[in-house]
Amino acid sequence: MRVATTVALALLPFVSLPSLCWPRATASTPHAVQRTVYVMGTRATLVLFTTARAAGLRQLEAMVRSLERTEAELSTWRTDSVLSTLNRQPVGEPLELPAAVCALWGELTAWHRATDGAFDPAVGALSEAWGLRAAGRHPSPGQLAAARAVTGLTHFQFEASACRVTRLVDVTLDAGAFGKGEALRRLLRQPAGGGSWMVDLGGQVVVSGAPPAGGWPIAIAHPARRAETAVEITLESGSLATSGASERSYETAGGMVAHILDPRTGRPLHRPGSVTVWHEDALTADILSTALYVLGPEVGRRYADEHGFAALFLAPARGDRESVVLRASRAFRQRFPAVARVAGDPPARRAVGPCEMFTPHDWTTFGPAQD
Repeated sequence: MRVATTVALALLPFVSLPSLCWPRATASTPHAVQRTVYVMGTRATLVLFTTARAAGLRQLEAMVRSLERTEAELSTWRTDSVLSTLNRQPVGEPLELPAAVCALWGELTAWHRATDGAFDPAVGALSEAWGLRAAGRHPSPGQLAAARAVTGLTHFQFEASACRVTRLVDVTLDAGAFGKGEALRRLLRQPAGGGSWMVDLGGQVVVSGAPPAGGWPIAIAHPARRAETAVEITLESGSLATSGASERSYETAGGMVAHILDPRTGRPLHRPGSVTVWHEDALTADILSTALYVLGPEVGRRYADEHGFAALFLAPARGDRESVVLRASRAFRQRFPAVARVAGDPPARRAVGPCEMFTPHDWTTFGPAQD
């Protein structure tokens, strides 16, 4: 049995598993059990291979509960979450963080420094100014200046020893560039259950162990056409996260408004390409996919090479709607040799999808991810 998913910009639904590419399992081989839930503002699909169906379902239930606990802490779409409480905390009054969020905060600030501000989750004011939770809008120069004045992690004071954070101005957080990664990382840190599993959380994928037929086939979407596969890889461990502008970009009277912001300029980035990052740590993959997209394909790939990160940059080929230009970091080419063969200077032909039986009508584009 073969299971496929597509990272970030389009999602291939998990249709009835026996209809996929692997032969029907026998009683002596692991069977696939599956859950699909809506959590953290997006759809999560969980697949587990197990020889004991009841135990497998219990394990999936525990994984769903883990995702829900992360949502209760990090989702800024829930008014009762820890981050939403912090966003409402009066300026100058410290808030004590739960231990897990306290540890996470230190990592967020470290990544903010390491990327020279390309990763900065304190962009709530900019998100509001550009209408990213509505249908998009163009702020006036004064509105944009006011939003930029209260943007940035530097406007928080963090006391690590006491696990307290204080807002110094009316700054607010958005978990869009790290929330899913943290949720998936927590799944990997849970006590190991039986069987191999994969979770697709709104397009970011994490796997633990390989299914019976080998690694998990992952189809990375075309950067401009979400329902088409650009390249397929086999994932055996870790997490893949993709950032691009084809999802949740809004056509407004003033022009396109993309959902990824450059926190250094305060403006949305509407580039035609996408960035896919692999890392053993799901949080790192999530953060880096956003940061490298903000840095851009040239600076971003150089940053990935300098730091040994596995990153794949995709862009539509000029004048050829069927081709995609692939640029991979050295670490990505080493981990995924099949991609290395087509990630050179010439445009790469679009890869064959994971199962020949699938047609464009088999694809489902889920609603916009909110976190």
